[in-house]
Amino acid sequence: MKKIRSLLSGLAGFYRGNTAGIVGSSIVALVLMMCLAAPALTEYDPNKRVARGHEAPSAEHIMGSTRAGKDVWSQALYGGRVSLMVAFAAATVTSFIALAIGVSAGYFGGRTDEILMAITNVMLVFPQLPLLIILAAFLGNVGPFIIAIILGLTSWPWGARVMRSQTLAIRRKEFITASEIMGESKLRIIVIEIMPNLISLAAGMFVGTALYAIGAQAGLEFLGLGDPTVTSWGTMLYWAQSSAAFYVGAWWDFIVPGTFIAIVGGGLALINISIDQVSNPKLKTGSFLKKWRIQNAEVEAKRQGS
Repeated sequence: MKKIRSLLSGLAGFYRGNTAGIVGSSIVALVLMMCLAAPALTEYDPNKRVARGHEAPSAEHIMGSTRAGKDVWSQALYGGRVSLMVAFAAATVTSFIALAIGVSAGYFGGRTDEILMAITNVMLVFPQLPLLIILAAFLGNVGPFIIAIILGLTSWPWGARVMRSQTLAIRRKEFITASEIMGESKLRIIVIEIMPNLISLAAGMFVGTALYAIGAQAGLEFLGLGDPTVTSWGTMLYWAQSSAAFYVGAWWDFIVPGTFIAIVGGGLALINISIDQVSNPKLKTGSFLKKWRIQNAEVEAKRQGS
């Protein structure tokens, strides 16, 4: 119960006066709930023909239909499930790898640090977008799961370097030295002492990777490197482009998935900004700036008093 209360208190503190965080989280949560509640929000199967080709928005089909006669609103909701799954799965894989490599390199140092950073630097040499395109083209029409794995396995190097730098700074702290003197295991020190101090960085990395993955997946699928039989926001754009929706005036065919991508991307960007504002004193605004100034003044007063 104490841990749950502490977590809820931390979330309340994060959102208190944090307009960007509130707006961004609300946007992402709303789209996520809409996608999960797709059966209640639309009666149409996203993969079945239910209307004439490129039928304009109407009371029956509020977002119109595709050239194949499929309901665009239904495809946007069900396709959002796939796109968001890819984004969050890729972010999870990236965060896990970056934390494991960055923290291990920073804490153990020596030969371990050299080997892990050599691997990281090699990965950083390769331009990511061309690497994604090459891998996707080599594997053929890859499904959403494979796209998530590819994005996760190629997006971790920058995060690993950030985690290593922060771990090197934490490693020199007195509480880490005290834990080592007391004979605590290295695994416990990493999990209990170091990891909690990296939460804000890890959260920012997770959100940033999810934001990147949304766009990267849509880009790969738009280029025809994804599985066109799976409905997602990216494949919706691919089929809209293939059916020349822009030239025939069927704007809804590409505007709807593009708008969903932009809305979710904007929400994730706001969350990322809010995390930076909370964790970085130089970026604090509003009530966070006021609170930081008070704390800073108290610290200065104690220093002068001593």
